[in-house]
Amino acid sequence: MPIEVLMPALSPTMTEGNLAKWHKKEGDPVKSGDVIAEIETDKATMEVEAVDEGRMGKIVVPEGAQGVKVNEVIALILEEGEDAAALAGSGKGAAAKAPPAPASTAETAKRAPAPAPESPKTAPPPVAAARAGGNGADHGGRLFASPLARRMAQQAGIDLAQLKGSGPQGRIVKADVEAALGKPGAARAAPAAKPAPVPAAPAAAAPAPAAPPRIGGPSFAKQQVVAAAGNIPYAEIPHTGMRRTIARRMVESKQNVPHFNLTVDCEIDALLKMRAELNAKSSDYKISVNDFVIRAAALTMRKVPRANASWSDEAVLQWQQVDIAVAVALEDGLITPIVKRADQKGLATIAAEMKDLAARARAGKLKLEEFQGGTFSISNLGMYGIKDFNAVINPPHGCILAVGAGEQRPIVKNGALAIATVMSCTLSCDHRVVDGAVGAQWIAAFKAMIEDPLTMLL
Repeated sequence: MPIEVLMPALSPTMTEGNLAKWHKKEGDPVKSGDVIAEIETDKATMEVEAVDEGRMGKIVVPEGAQGVKVNEVIALILEEGEDAAALAGSGKGAAAKAPPAPASTAETAKRAPAPAPESPKTAPPPVAAARAGGNGADHGGRLFASPLARRMAQQAGIDLAQLKGSGPQGRIVKADVEAALGKPGAARAAPAAKPAPVPAAPAAAAPAPAAPPRIGGPSFAKQQVVAAAGNIPYAEIPHTGMRRTIARRMVESKQNVPHFNLTVDCEIDALLKMRAELNAKSSDYKISVNDFVIRAAALTMRKVPRANASWSDEAVLQWQQVDIAVAVALEDGLITPIVKRADQKGLATIAAEMKDLAARARAGKLKLEEFQGGTFSISNLGMYGIKDFNAVINPPHGCILAVGAGEQRPIVKNGALAIATVMSCTLSCDHRVVDGAVGAQWIAAFKAMIEDPLTMLL
């Protein structure tokens, strides 16, 4: 029996992924630990290693396939002694476990919701019969369609079973629904059910506004946005998995996490002087202001450990390790690689680690454990000239530090006006975990460390 290679769940929230690349071709030998494929998730590209040995018998999901469901069969590996004949009837993705066709004759009769006088093979229910013809369905009659295509079809009243999928493995995608909407006789799902109770013409006229905003697609919600903007021309930028994840998590954070913000101005002239002196001592490292911020935040967690915590419904979880997640901007979103045990690392180590993490983050090569987790977040927009801002907490973290640009400002020192380089920092706290006094203690301790950087070296 061939060994099934399934689409792995590379994160707790992953439901589907894209098959970016195959490293093995059909017929190639496979050893345990060999990298056989690369999977794109919403955050990074991950390598899939073989856990069994044999020979690549069949690639079920082709390279470049989008939206492959977790636990769907993507390839079959032949064990030693097996030949290609063992592949017969295998490798239909998620349907690979469903082809006991002979038993279906008896089982179909048992499971059929309505009595069927004809033989089960010749008279399946009408929808199943339509799906069995390859319209985005497997041999078990399950319909394969992207979530967007399902939503569009539901809003437009189109029966997906009547559409032919153009996506990978016959999957019905957005373009298929749009094509069906463009046809005057598109298959509508039970149109007679709704028109029956329509007493007046205005109700039938309600869908009419769908026609004018056809500029960018049939989504009713999108048409409303276009109409509200004045029906001006626009270009569509499809949502990536990363953008959808960011949107979902930020909405959840703002809806569920009670934020409060604490801002301090930190004088960083002494820090800048020390940074220049340290960088001049060796060419093996280049320490940035952000590296000082990471170290100061980590050491502050040791002084105020109650801020190194997360909320759960059962208890407040106070973490015994300081792992700092640092936001890194990507072309289509952001990712937060983690400097683990940052309180136990020196500035040069933090600088080297962040340089490596940021480079691999932008290349999509981070490992799962390198960007998932952490106990505290830092978001630094100082390099863009932002003076100060409030960052959104990244659950389950209890706090996030927003770092602005260092700029020269007039200050009062010993009763006299002076000029200093000042950096505004804002701590956003989850009030369920961190009370105002705890947050104030943390930001005060952080300010003292930034303004007296020698304390970071102790």
